[in-house]
Amino acid sequence: MAYRDLVFDLAALVDEAHVEEGFLDRLLRLAHRSLSALGMTIGELSEGPEPASRIVAATGVSSWALGRLISADVVAACLRPEPPPFRIELDVLEPIARRQLQDSAAGWALVHPIKVNGRPAVLLGALFEAGQDINPDQTAVMKLVAAAVGYAYRTGAAHASAKPSEAAQYELFMAVTSHELRTPVTVIKGYAETLRDHWDQLADQQRRESVHVIGQRAGDLARMIDRLLDASTSLPADSRVPFDLAETLLRSASELSVNLRKRLVAELPDILPPALGQRASIASVLTELVTNADKYAPGATPVMLTAGFDRCTVYFQVADRGIGISAGAAANTFERFWQGDTGDDRRYGGAGLGLFLVRKTIERQNGWVSLRPRDGGGTVAEVRLPRGDIGVGEA
Repeated sequence: MAYRDLVFDLAALVDEAHVEEGFLDRLLRLAHRSLSALGMTIGELSEGPEPASRIVAATGVSSWALGRLISADVVAACLRPEPPPFRIELDVLEPIARRQLQDSAAGWALVHPIKVNGRPAVLLGALFEAGQDINPDQTAVMKLVAAAVGYAYRTGAAHASAKPSEAAQYELFMAVTSHELRTPVTVIKGYAETLRDHWDQLADQQRRESVHVIGQRAGDLARMIDRLLDASTSLPADSRVPFDLAETLLRSASELSVNLRKRLVAELPDILPPALGQRASIASVLTELVTNADKYAPGATPVMLTAGFDRCTVYFQVADRGIGISAGAAANTFERFWQGDTGDDRRYGGAGLGLFLVRKTIERQNGWVSLRPRDGGGTVAEVRLPRGDIGVGEA
């Protein structure tokens, strides 16, 4: 009996949740198997002036949706007054999601909203074949899994680290201002003053080097300002256009620093459908992902750049063989100011702004981004954009 077996498995999983990372991901895989589902998702619901509900765990035919935003209409369709779980038809999903599932046998979903601290905070969803009926055993399993997910969120086992408080975010914002913006300004100022005060004492080569550093740091500062502006402004739908992703990736890779170019190995397919979005944004996104991979994967192992496509999306991946990331921590990495290592023993610099800007930049283009552990060790960062050959209205 699936319910009985799941009780024992969940008991073991919950018992070790306080010491094991990746609880949420392991729980979802366990539920997927017990329910005989085609795919499963866990979505976090967000409140506030800019709701950003998104898929934080996904399995099976739903794996492509990891990191994707959930529209307000879909959330509303899944929050019903009747006792959960309940069935929803796939026509409530966004067009891109419906198209993405067309090649699977999925015909409907079983949904269970989960409350945390008195409000709907999580959506548990399972996809089933068209024509398949849910049996009492599966209903009981869904309820039990929902209870375990609620436990995970209430106790903090859902993620490896809690999101920072408002006070902590303010402190980290000051760190961002200092480190990300003031540092290049300080370097520019220092070199400019050296040129001003010691021009006659400097050799011609020293002058050239100083001017080069000033230009380089000014470029860094301009790119940071552009990224901040890109992430904070809205993007009209008609500004998204089809473009050649493979060619754009190769061009962007050629503009990386010498050290990053030496580590990056690009293996891109000969044929790739056009992506729908903003070509100019890919360079900054790729730079951030490769820089991140280089920072957390010391040594000479290559950083791999690959790409592919499916029914509705075109995607590229940056994969490393570094320290890796747990499935539990992966959902947090794109939060503003989040750091994988915190406190006095932090080994890596930065203020946790780069990946947040990557996510905001890609989401403005109706795409999404995710991180996951890489088989064999390391991390895979994946960026997905709608295909540019299926129409803006469908993407």
